[in-house]
Amino acid sequence: MACRKQIHLLRQVFILLFLVNCVVLASKDNQDKKEDNVAGEKWKKKKIQDYSDADVERLFDQWEDNDEDELEEDELPEWKREPPKVDLSQLDPSNPEGMLKVSKKGKTLMMFATISGEPTQRETEQISQLWHTSLFNANYDTQRFVVSEDRVIFMLSDGSKAWEVKDFLVKQERCKEVSIEGKSYDGAAVQNSDDNRTTKKSDTDDKKPSITKDNKIKKIKKEKKEEL
Repeated sequence: MACRKQIHLLRQVFILLFLVNCVVLASKDNQDKKEDNVAGEKWKKKKIQDYSDADVERLFDQWEDNDEDELEEDELPEWKREPPKVDLSQLDPSNPEGMLKVSKKGKTLMMFATISGEPTQRETEQISQLWHTSLFNANYDTQRFVVSEDRVIFMLSDGSKAWEVKDFLVKQERCKEVSIEGKSYDGAAVQNSDDNRTTKKSDTDDKKPSITKDNKIKKIKKEKKEEL
């Protein structure tokens, strides 16, 4: 009988300790929440220019939590998008450029264009703006950045279109060179310069006096007279 009373007493003590522990934990949790709320209120009252990196990170997390709408595939950052599927059977190993086009499908790519002559940065800005507008009108989505007095970057969201853009650029009169993935292509300015050199050489050759049979005979007669 005494043993049963002891067991009953121990059980009551255990239950009491358990309840006390729960009360302590609940109290601590409420205290933490109050502190977080106070910190949150202080953070909300901060001026934007006083935000720390932690404040910015907290703000970003709140936006993420409150944003219930999932972004479309094309709105996601490139590294979050699902890579396009490549049909290996369609690749031609003998056409490396074609394989490169396929590998750049849906990926950002930068290509470089060089203006001929010795343009100022303002002139390069104007010329490249015309090219950019023409590409836009032809439904090519590009961004343009002038990086030096004669050099421009065209950035494409779909890298597979870069070679089509290149075909347009190299036909422009002031385009000296286009570079994609380390490979350079001569522009119209270089091609026209080479054609002019060939034409000038041909004109010079035409102007040289031709030695005909009559001229040879006259020359021989003249030499004989001088000997006499």
